[in-house]
Amino acid sequence: MTQGLTHLRDWIGRTETVRDAIYPTPVRALSATLDRPAGGEEPGALLPPLWHWLYFLPMHRQSEIGSDGHARRGGFLPPVPLPRRMWAGGQFEFRAPIRIGDRAVRTSTIDDVTIKSGRSGQLVFVKVRHEVRCGDAAEAALVEFHDIVYREAKQPHDVPPPPLAAPTSASWRRTIEPDDVLLFRYSALTFNGHRIHYDRRYVTEVEGYPGLVVHGPLIATLLMDLLRREMPDADVAGFHFKAVRPVFDLHPFQVNGQPAADGKTVRLFASDHEGWLAMDATAVLR
Repeated sequence: MTQGLTHLRDWIGRTETVRDAIYPTPVRALSATLDRPAGGEEPGALLPPLWHWLYFLPMHRQSEIGSDGHARRGGFLPPVPLPRRMWAGGQFEFRAPIRIGDRAVRTSTIDDVTIKSGRSGQLVFVKVRHEVRCGDAAEAALVEFHDIVYREAKQPHDVPPPPLAAPTSASWRRTIEPDDVLLFRYSALTFNGHRIHYDRRYVTEVEGYPGLVVHGPLIATLLMDLLRREMPDADVAGFHFKAVRPVFDLHPFQVNGQPAADGKTVRLFASDHEGWLAMDATAVLR
């Protein structure tokens, strides 16, 4: 099948441009969803790191939506025929402030398409580069690389990869209750129609997961939110994360942080209710 997917690499270099305004209402709504106090959304206030995901949303018409709740494939993203799609990770450079009230433009480019075979069958990795510019600025305020993985349908004989133990040392810990209301609110805020996050029948009967899947970007946002709670004056220059193991709404999970001794980086990670590593991340401070 690998040979039959090589045409997907023809999508490398394709671009898409979306314009938006950094309005305060989404910031207020995400603050409420993350159980943060109101405030910080006045004009000119800084947009917290990763909260740009509230903007440049995918406004596909209802007739363009596929059976999984995503837009049908073959537009900007390559038409990968594998049924399961997940957000695998991301890398970020925060180069200049993005502020409430800014008018911004995001330019997206298909940076790479990689086809592999794994223990669970065929895999396709798509890397998208996003650049966000504010106002008339020539330079990007934010550069993001977004990693997407596509997988074959789950089979009864599939053997999951062995889990990795989460670190036992952390200076900061916060327990998150990922109920279906939290997942619904985050899906609504990011206009994410992917049914694995809110449709229990679909996620268990069609995609074969045990429960609703907690969004990778939501976990990453909660990790960065932990850093903001513990170091409110931190100036984040870079961030990268990798999704290691899915988290479901069936049990609480933890977000954790461990600042490095040099004060320049913070190890952030999410662990599930059994102590397995779910997401691994690092924030780089200025």
